[in-house]
Amino acid sequence: MGFDRKNIVCAMSYIVVGMGLGVYMAATQSHGQHVTHAHLLLVGFVTSLAYGVIHKLWLDASRRTLAWVQFIAHHAGAVGMCTGLFLLYGGFVQAERLEPLLGAASMGILLGAAAMLFMVLSSRDWRT
Repeated sequence: MGFDRKNIVCAMSYIVVGMGLGVYMAATQSHGQHVTHAHLLLVGFVTSLAYGVIHKLWLDASRRTLAWVQFIAHHAGAVGMCTGLFLLYGGFVQAERLEPLLGAASMGILLGAAAMLFMVLSSRDWRT
């Protein structure tokens, strides 16, 4: 499976979880997880979908190692961030204990975005 499909499968997983959380919040009239819900949909679904489309339309397989680094950094960061936010806004764990996880997850997402930017800017298809 190529990185286009990997990212799209992950995107669809994030949207199912994010929408499920949204339906749960609506059904219970408890919207305490709205930040988690938003991050699942924006960082998880929208960003992963964009990465999948970019891979499909502009990137070739020549930078496979960098593509793996980007994929793992983004998705490990997204899962870590959403898990940390769920624990935080659910009141399961205190913020001080989650700060290292949320900080590392944020840096992973940033690394993934920077790697994607590099791959796009250095792609032959992009420059033509």
